[in-house]
Amino acid sequence: MSGEQAGVITWASDIALVLSFVVLVTGLLQHVWHLLQLVMAGVALVRRPPVRRAYELWLEVEDRARPVSVLIPAFNEELTIVESVRSILGLNYPQHYVIVINDGSTDRTLDRLIANFDLYPVLRAYPDDIRHKPIRASYASRHTPHLIVVDKENGGKADALNAGIAVARTPYVCAVDADSLLEPDSLLRAMRPFIDDPKRVVATGGTVRIANGCDVEGGRVTNVRLPRAFLPLLQTMEYLRAFLIARLGSSLMGASTIVSGAFGVFKRQVLVEVGGFDTHTVGEDMEIIVRIHRRMLEMKRPYSVEFVPEPVCWTMAPETLGSLARQRIRWHRGSLEVFFKHSAMTLNPKYGRVGLVAFSSVLVIDVLGPLIEAIGYLLVPFFWVAGFLSVDFLLAYLAVTFAIGIFLSVGSLILEELELRRFQRAHDLAVLLGVAILENFGYRQLNTLWRVAAMTRFLRRSKRSWGRQTRKEFGTTS
Repeated sequence: MSGEQAGVITWASDIALVLSFVVLVTGLLQHVWHLLQLVMAGVALVRRPPVRRAYELWLEVEDRARPVSVLIPAFNEELTIVESVRSILGLNYPQHYVIVINDGSTDRTLDRLIANFDLYPVLRAYPDDIRHKPIRASYASRHTPHLIVVDKENGGKADALNAGIAVARTPYVCAVDADSLLEPDSLLRAMRPFIDDPKRVVATGGTVRIANGCDVEGGRVTNVRLPRAFLPLLQTMEYLRAFLIARLGSSLMGASTIVSGAFGVFKRQVLVEVGGFDTHTVGEDMEIIVRIHRRMLEMKRPYSVEFVPEPVCWTMAPETLGSLARQRIRWHRGSLEVFFKHSAMTLNPKYGRVGLVAFSSVLVIDVLGPLIEAIGYLLVPFFWVAGFLSVDFLLAYLAVTFAIGIFLSVGSLILEELELRRFQRAHDLAVLLGVAILENFGYRQLNTLWRVAAMTRFLRRSKRSWGRQTRKEFGTTS
């Protein structure tokens, strides 16, 4: 072997070691953050007082509950919109209104609403304190006085929410996806932090669960079942982990950067102050929370963003690989847009835990993480085959990655049993335990590829929109 060849091999070996070290350190930082969230979530559940029954909570807060407008932005939601509206109309809450915003749907969304709720055109004045696309018509119901339907020009989900905020006349608004169902006491439980601390609490969010496979009647999930299709089953495990670990743990640390777009409650005046939802990002649910944090911290006003695990919102998950890929790419692109829009908050002491903790985790997990993880999956095995890395390193890397992933999923199952207990069958828990293991072998890697794809779309500045959606009715299978 010539000296030049030996030099090339040494150089390649050094590069392999450096890249492997970066992959390992980044992965360990992500695992430490997730484990910290798991610990904090457990602490939060231990500290929480016993969960009140719905009727006990009603009696306790009935006289103090403030009116809420539930906003349902809808674009081509003809298959789910009627059940969703019925679900919201039937909520157990002292005084709430339902505002459906039809964002220029091209299907029969508006027709189904008119037919099922006996709607008729009305003139309704609204302030101009929030910008949005023009409203074409407003409708009221002959038999449901607290239902309002607004038909407007297409402007996207954020624009539809802004129109709903403008139409609302209540001190609080709740944003709900049109393909979602709320449990009867969900709004009551999500409003509890506002009732207990009306001056400080500015936003709350609840738990979102997968409705695929569940029995649904009259806008209610009457029998909780696991999805029959494999992809929604994987997402069921994901949602458990995301809400019972990530959201709950971050909330206790005061570092929540998102309230799910499927179910979140806000002070209307605070939304007006920050200018409403951002129409220039697909991650409007994350961006609005980050902007609220930023304004409150810059103005040095005491505030709180709370996650409440007990309120459950049921949503339909994608059942095809294509629709799931589009959803995940859209979600991750939204995270990237929000991070770079507010990048000045990263590691900035001026923004407290949000800047020091939350944004640094977004940098490691959402910005750097997918690319480095993809490099790890591709290059670490290649370096091992080429003889630049030992088999011990490869096995250790894979063992740590898969073991912690499985541990986090099992931890979320334990929290589910301690807190919500929506799965009553031991068989369901056994199936989810199997899913917690299987998702680490293929599905997790696929998600990493989708996140990398989202980075390329973000860098290309491709067009933003509601996105092509595949819907099916509640209580049905594909």
